[in-house]
Amino acid sequence: MTKGNILITGASTGIGLACTEKFIDEGYTVYGSLRKQSDADRLSQEHGEHFRPLLFDVTDQDAITSEANKLTNELDGEGLKLLINNAGIAVTGPVELLDVDAFRKQYEVNLFGLIAVTKAFLPLLGAIEDCRFEPGKIINMSSIASKRAMPFMTPYSSSKAAVDSFTEGLRRELLIYGIDAVTINPGPIATPIWGKIELNTGDDVPEVYRKILKRLMKLVDKESKDAIHANNFADRVFKTFQTHRPKTSDVVIKKKFFKYSLLNMIPVRVIDGFIKKMLKI
Repeated sequence: MTKGNILITGASTGIGLACTEKFIDEGYTVYGSLRKQSDADRLSQEHGEHFRPLLFDVTDQDAITSEANKLTNELDGEGLKLLINNAGIAVTGPVELLDVDAFRKQYEVNLFGLIAVTKAFLPLLGAIEDCRFEPGKIINMSSIASKRAMPFMTPYSSSKAAVDSFTEGLRRELLIYGIDAVTINPGPIATPIWGKIELNTGDDVPEVYRKILKRLMKLVDKESKDAIHANNFADRVFKTFQTHRPKTSDVVIKKKFFKYSLLNMIPVRVIDGFIKKMLKI
């Protein structure tokens, strides 16, 4: 017997995979969105009937709608206990050198894709009149970057700030149905995304940026070595799901007081000065 149905986007690796395994271990059936059939086959083989693949890219509205309709028919009157919007990418580089299309790509995945998925599956979370099942919850995976924007990661941090604002407004709209929506804002998590962050420091980059970008990459590499293990973070996600009234925006980072809370007490211009000195701008 399953304890209920969970939907997680971007379930093939990283946070999505860790959360998938955590919820399955806790007795839930996980419906995971994937872009590749090979990932669907692998996870289905590993977890059997406890994992059900949904094949769609979060930027493909037709595929999202099709899979939402299939899931509605499959659940046959049951709903989703939880939607975790986890799928995302990180676009990096100096704003001056990035094409506007790079920003569009960032927002298409991290924001508009999240909105499309949320809207498609809201009925299964209980956003319908005379709902026969208990309303579900939404956890949107944001980032500490939405609150602490670093230079040259502006597309990513600004998209996550938009996710924070969207979630706050959505939560207040969904009060009518009793559906809760919150964000979790993690710092560095030990996942493959760290290996995917690349800042161009080649000869085609103006000298004014080149050395600064190299220093930033060293900082990124240092932070990745002190990252939270994905399984430990998945435990935190599960606790958020279990909590009746969780934090609406939960910052999860090692040494939180020194790396986050203390900075809230310092004027923003002073922090600008720290960054300027640290990167030797």
